Amino acid sequence: MWRMNSNTSPRDGAWPGGAPADSGAAHARPERKRGHSVSPLDMAVELRDRDLMRTVSEAVKHQNCLLAYQPVVEARPPHRTVFHEGLIRVLDPAGRPIPARDFMDAAETAELGREIDCAALALGLRALERTPGLRLSLNMSARSAGYRRWTQILDRALRRDASLAARLTLEMSEPSLAVVPDLVGDFMHRIAGYGIAFALDEVGAGPTMFCTLRDSLFDAVKIDSQFVRDIHLQPDNQSLVQALTATARAFDMGVMAVGVESKEEALYLAQAGIDLLQGYGFGAPTIRPPWDSPGGEDRA
Repeated sequence: MWRMNSNTSPRDGAWPGGAPADSGAAHARPERKRGHSVSPLDMAVELRDRDLMRTVSEAVKHQNCLLAYQPVVEARPPHRTVFHEGLIRVLDPAGRPIPARDFMDAAETAELGREIDCAALALGLRALERTPGLRLSLNMSARSAGYRRWTQILDRALRRDASLAARLTLEMSEPSLAVVPDLVGDFMHRIAGYGIAFALDEVGAGPTMFCTLRDSLFDAVKIDSQFVRDIHLQPDNQSLVQALTATARAFDMGVMAVGVESKEEALYLAQAGIDLLQGYGFGAPTIRPPWDSPGGEDRA
């Protein structure tokens, strides 16, 4: 935990812890101007997107979702696993994961995004209940901070077992936080007493708000992968990462780098003082983590 208990084991980890879904708000019909018609290609894309959002909505409604788990490791060798991030996977009728990049941006601003966050939270809490040694981080949109059903799922789980909170980290992306900063501030102060940790994700991808870092309860920041790729060869990104790290340290926050794939990247980041690393260089997301399937893992 960045502001953490000192008695955690390496596996236990260092961190504790809009519009209706298919209203078409994010994929509105292209406006027909007088004298202009919609092209067949535009119509085909619109229909495809509507079908996709309907498929995603039905999958979430019928709980056809699961988590894929990716390890987060210490930056310095031997790179011990500290915790895992649980990444939501929505399944199509054939049981295949639907790529999040194909629907998440549209879902983010609709109620469907809130329901996806509810599904991820419920799955993550269930995993924590089943596996006492597990520490887990879960993504949520800042817009879900005021969503009643999300709060109800969390409250019910913590009433059954209050110790889950110390093994849970909630991640919010910087771009989503920029939309509703006041809502997030109230939310974080309201549930801070549970002992849940908070991480600010995709730092650098949106407008970095220093007042938010100063006034919030975030325990850590996650530097966006676009600044991590080949960082050992990119002086500009090196300067940016050093500045972000110094800012986080000033506010007593831990620092994690995302998207680490090479030994060279990992070595530079460790030498730069980054605490934790996440990326395919240390493990791909898997729907069958070691604690569930000692015989093997399925990548997802």
